[in-house]
Formats: sequence, structure tokens, C-alpha cells
Amino acid sequence: RHADVAVDGATIAEVGAAGSLGTGTRTVDADGRLLTPGFVDIHTHYDAQVSWDPWVTPSSWHGVTTAIMGNCGVGFAPARPDRHDWLIQLMEGVEDIPGSALAEGITWGWESFPEYLDVLERMPRVLDVGAQIGHGPLRAYVMGDRASTDAPATDADIAAMSMMVEEALRAGAFGFSTSRTPLHRAKDGELVPGTHADERELLGIGEAIRRAGHGVFQFAPEHARVPVSEWGWMRRLAALTGQPVSVNVSQPDSSPEVWREVLSLLDTAHADGLPLFAQVAGRSIGLLYCLHGSVHPLMFHPAFREIAHLPVAEQLVALAEPERRHRIVHDIPDDGFLQIAVLDKAHAMWPTDDGNIDYEPTEEQSVAAIARRTGVPVMQVILDHLVGLDGNGMIYTPFFNYSYGDLGFTYEAHRHPHTRMGLSDAGAHCGVICDGGMPTFMLTHWTRDRSRGPKLPLEHIVHRQTSQTAALYGITDRGVVAPGMRADLNLIDYDRLGFGPARITFDLPAGGRRLVQKASGYVGTWVGGVQTVADDEFTGELRSEEHTV
Repeated sequence: RHADVAVDGATIAEVGAAGSLGTGTRTVDADGRLLTPGFVDIHTHYDAQVSWDPWVTPSSWHGVTTAIMGNCGVGFAPARPDRHDWLIQLMEGVEDIPGSALAEGITWGWESFPEYLDVLERMPRVLDVGAQIGHGPLRAYVMGDRASTDAPATDADIAAMSMMVEEALRAGAFGFSTSRTPLHRAKDGELVPGTHADERELLGIGEAIRRAGHGVFQFAPEHARVPVSEWGWMRRLAALTGQPVSVNVSQPDSSPEVWREVLSLLDTAHADGLPLFAQVAGRSIGLLYCLHGSVHPLMFHPAFREIAHLPVAEQLVALAEPERRHRIVHDIPDDGFLQIAVLDKAHAMWPTDDGNIDYEPTEEQSVAAIARRTGVPVMQVILDHLVGLDGNGMIYTPFFNYSYGDLGFTYEAHRHPHTRMGLSDAGAHCGVICDGGMPTFMLTHWTRDRSRGPKLPLEHIVHRQTSQTAALYGITDRGVVAPGMRADLNLIDYDRLGFGPARITFDLPAGGRRLVQKASGYVGTWVGGVQTVADDEFTGELRSEEHTV
């Protein structure tokens, strides 16, 4: 609707018909623009970054005004002093955040989870953050070296963990998180603590949530086995706590229809009064291959491994040598590994352009199809693209949510009443994923640009990542443009909304790398009435009070 909005301090004071509210001390002309609530991203991994970085990028570039971190069972509190390095290698392994950056950047200054919140609260930043207590640091604090083993927690262990979770929730934690997927491993290859935690332990933690009276239980499952191995205890946990249980749900190629069973089970749970939810991403989840990144197809070739230790600039020179180029393109090792890891998957690899990445491409746009059309080997297509743009060329390959060759699963998931928008993983997977811009993608792809299927209504997508995500975590003062609500707002030039090029930067502490992509089209972002972004650039203003929700 067309309306004027009046803001008084940190609060929306009035919303009325256009021209009906008179003038204020400052007037912003928003005619023809979208005014939305600030975006609430419930699945980020800024647990370390917020201790040193007041700007919390990339989320703050993409209209996020509230970010929930501490997902998937990893984090940095509670933390005994002799466990700092252990927690860093756990986060590095699970979330691909450079360990050197974590070691240099984390300020520490806490041991308990309440002390962690106290440290975060003292630092002004550009957006609000909320934290969950992770199973990994909790188990390590209580169980020591037994935390990562298959040994079950003792009754005393469970009692201690339950007490600490309750303490964290009463101090301001928004929930508890864990991981039960073999994909999540520490840097040394060990499964994350809690992967095989039994129901006694999970329900013991649930007791803490029940006692505190609030708190989301969030976890990452083994996706193909969610209905088989997890649903029983999830229902019992939700019945015990009365609070939301949120499970990450994606579409694995090994079980491309499992999501239908999950959504059906959600319907049954809600019919029984149980608050179970599936957290789903806004697009396919995959890897952006590039020479600067953590992984790319050339790494599997012996001719590249000879130069892998060199800086990228020197790699480019070596890759231009005719003899090395010929070896990479034509000399395929007979161990079968490159065939399986690269050549057999060329139909599911897509070169990107230098702007928006196409997250719903057709098979005809794939590396394999380009090779067929041009009559050149697959490895030549890959090599030529990766060395382009001065070594910034990228190839995208999805591993979740693209089993149909389109985003059909994601479309259905976002129409279901018991799913919630999430899984941006902002702040994590620094060398392979650039999903911190998910809020911008939700508006551009699903409401404006999609050509391979039906779009979704603009108001639905805004609702999905504002009031609906806020409500899941019990944050009732934001997510709607209405009188009395917090003045977290985005003013958006909808026609111009988009992305800059995806790039690896080296701006983390210790020169750590990360993959980022800025947005265009954010005319303004306000957090608690303070304008933090103007025309896609920071104003320099920070939220100095109540920045931790």
C-alpha cells in the first residue's frame, strides 16, 4: 500500500495515508520505492566476527538488521581458556572460516555463556545480534576430551549441561543448537560433539528450555534420514518444551523426495499441537569454485598440484604455459578420481558471469553442454573460465536443492506454512559459498526475475524474512511496519535491486580470505531509527545501545 511512516527515536510512531502525517525534523522521499521491515536472518555464523567487526558484513549490505548466530552446534561459549584452540579448529572445520583469522581476531574475555553475551553487548555495531548456545562448546566444557567420542554423556554430564543451557537462556540466549550430520567435522576430521548424542541427553537439554520458558532447539540433521532417525525424539522434545524445534531441511540427490515426507510430518505435528518447523534455504546450496577459494576442479589434477602452493598470480602464469595447459586439458590421470569428482559432474557445473550468479540455470548452460557445443574438452572449458577475470572466474555447482534441475523443491518449501526462511550461513563457508546475500536474492529472484517457473508474491517473501523469522525466535518488537514496532527498516529501489560481482577478499584478521558479494538498490537501512546504510554504503552510524536483542 502507499503510506507515510513516522519514526520517533527507535520506534515507528505512526503509519498513515500518503501525505497525512505532516512533516518531521527530517523527511525522506520514498516515493516509488519499497519500504520493508529490516530483514531478520536466523541462520548465521558470526559468533567470532561480532567480537571484532562492528560492520557485520556481508549481512549488513543486504538489509539484515537482526542476525541470529550460534547455529549447527558450533560457537565460542562456554570456553575454558585451554579450549580456545580446540573451539577454533571445530569452527574452521565445520564452517570453513580461516583458523588464523579466528585466532587473531577473537577478543575472548569470557568463559561462561552469560559472560560472552556481556562482551558482545559492550561493542557497538551496525545491526542487532542474538546468540544461541552450541552443543560443541557446551559438551567440551562439561565433558572435556570425552566430548567428541561416541561415549554417552553420564547423568552428571547431562545435569551440568542442562543447568548451563538454562543459565544461558535466562541470560539472553535465544536457543540451543546441535548437529547430527556426518558432513560436519572439525578440522582434524572428527565428528562434531553431539553428533551421536542419545535421547537422554537431548531431552535433558530440553528440560532446560522448559524451565527457562523459551528457546528454539535448532539442529542440522543427516538430511536423507530426518523422517527415519530424528522424528520421534523431535516430537517428544517439542511436547516437553512447548517451544519451537527447528530442523534444517534440504533436498539431497540421494533422496530427492524426502522433503515431501518431512513436510507431511510437519503437518501432522502441528495438527497435534507440536511446534516443529523446517528451516529451508532460498536457493540451491552449493560451491563457488575459483582459484582463490577452498576448492576447485583443477585441484584434482597432478599438473595443478605441482603449482598449488604458489600465489594465484603465479599460478596464472604457470597455467598459461602451453605444456602445462596441454597436460591439464588432455592428460587425465588413470586413478579415476578426477573422472568421478569432475568429469562425471560437468553437467552440474555452471560458469558464472561477473555479476549476478544464475542459481536456476538449465543443463544447456552447463560446462558439459558448452564442451559439446564448442567441441572442446571439459577440462579446457573449466580451465579457461577459472583463469578469466584475472583469476576471479567462478564455476557454480549445487549439492543440495537442485535434484530436479530447477528450484522446484525450494518453491514448494517456501509456500508451506510450517517452514521458515533460513540457512544463509552468513559469515561462514568463506572459501566456497556466498549466501550471505540470500535476503536480496529472495526479492530479486523469487518476486521479480524468475523465468523457469512461477514467482512468489513480494509481500510473502518480505513476510518470510521479517515477521515470520522474528516470531520463530520470540522477537516480538520488530518485523512489521506498524506503530509501536521497532524502527528497523529498508528503503529499496526494487527495479535496481541486485548484486555486484562475487569476489574473494582478504579482509579478515591475519589476511584471512572470504567470498563476498555486495548489493545494489538499498536506498537506506535503519536499525532502531538510526540510518546505517545510504545508497548502498555505510553512513558510519552504529547502534550504540540495545544492539544485542
